[in-house]
Amino acid sequence: MVKSSKAQKKSNGNNGGGKPAAGDAPPLTAARVSSSALPAAAGVSSARQPVVPKRHDMWEQSLRQLDATAKSINLEPSVHEVLRHCKRTLEVAVPVKMDNGTLQVFQGYRVHHNQFRGPAKGGLRYHHEVSMDEVKALAMLMTWKCALMNIPYGGAKGGVVVDPRKLSIGELERLTRRFTSEIMIIIGPDKDIPAPDMGTDGQVMAWIYDTYNMTTGHAVPQIVTGKPVSLGGSLGRVEATGRGVSYITAAVAKEKGLDLKGLRVAIQGAGNVGSNAAKALHEMGARVVALSDVGGAIYSESGIDPFKLFSQVGPKDSIVGFPGTKSISNDELLALDADILIPAALGGVLTEKNAGEVKAKIVVEAANGPTTPEADEILRGKGVTVVPDILANAGGVTVSYFEWVQGIQYYFWELDEINTRLHKIMTKAFANLWALSKRERIPLRDAAMRIAVSRVAEANKMLGLFP
Repeated sequence: MVKSSKAQKKSNGNNGGGKPAAGDAPPLTAARVSSSALPAAAGVSSARQPVVPKRHDMWEQSLRQLDATAKSINLEPSVHEVLRHCKRTLEVAVPVKMDNGTLQVFQGYRVHHNQFRGPAKGGLRYHHEVSMDEVKALAMLMTWKCALMNIPYGGAKGGVVVDPRKLSIGELERLTRRFTSEIMIIIGPDKDIPAPDMGTDGQVMAWIYDTYNMTTGHAVPQIVTGKPVSLGGSLGRVEATGRGVSYITAAVAKEKGLDLKGLRVAIQGAGNVGSNAAKALHEMGARVVALSDVGGAIYSESGIDPFKLFSQVGPKDSIVGFPGTKSISNDELLALDADILIPAALGGVLTEKNAGEVKAKIVVEAANGPTTPEADEILRGKGVTVVPDILANAGGVTVSYFEWVQGIQYYFWELDEINTRLHKIMTKAFANLWALSKRERIPLRDAAMRIAVSRVAEANKMLGLFP
């Protein structure tokens, strides 16, 4: 782990004063906390990311999942062997001159899992627990996600081992530009297109975009997605993952004969995905009874208006203490008597230790890998329907694909068109997955993996092996 040599900086005026920074490691007891590392526009994890247990071995879990799928579909051994390995891994040192004049070297990664179906696509995360194995697992996850959505991409992922809240905005920019220069050998609009992930956002993508442009000598808007709209980003991209979660939640409720209106929804995580899912579900008539962040969770049996909540609570502040709500713990949120549970934070929050306490009948995985294999078995035994992450949170990469296409064409779509296309693609993917699940009497996760791996394997078969 790389730690900053700097003490947490005081506020530059964007959050109302120099309050202590909120992290996603230690629990906080104050009702309201504030992260002062960067202004709201810069790429930083906010106080809205809840505390989670140390993450499980995602790479080993990903391999076990692939192996089980390969067996179930009689995957050709040679293709199986190829898919168990990442096509390309790059580990780089990222030297950065800090504000105090010292030089600090950060560790960075970029991984391509597979490119049978198109250029590599995947997010870039800044987090102090990033590792090569985690990045490899997430790159593999992106391969399956893109294949499931039938988007012409392979899977990629990247990360830098850093707590971005401990950097000034100048340090963050220098880190991003240097990291971009180090991975320039494998990224490109037809090779690998980065996007925002945990700890990064549109501002970080803008710096990558500019660094790439300065190196090539001309504008290449399709080099990254998740850019600000003013730089060729797509309308609806920021809200896309959360909106996609709402589309899938509505679809699974309908298939189970439930009216979404009035259903009680508990959402763990109030960051970009959780907050936008809450807003979209509220608009659809669902009753959001609980939300959480690093400071804890809030609950209201009568429902929480997420538009009012997020208009009154700043992006770096905790939602805990919001008027009209009761404070509870994140563990209590997971065990609430709700109809739908949406884990929208980090991976590994549902484990063999707490899965037995889950009372919701539907779990929609808005986060990447929130359910361990052991928890999956427990939930299955309880009759809980688990909608897998590679479907539930695929709205982000889908609209990233729209942004890439718009950048290539230099022709931009209206928001209504984007949301209509997103809804069509996600509900079609869900319908295919649901039909296979019912026909074969297998869990949704198994059905999703069978569809995704089969599509990648078919592409491999058609391409053959060079030389």
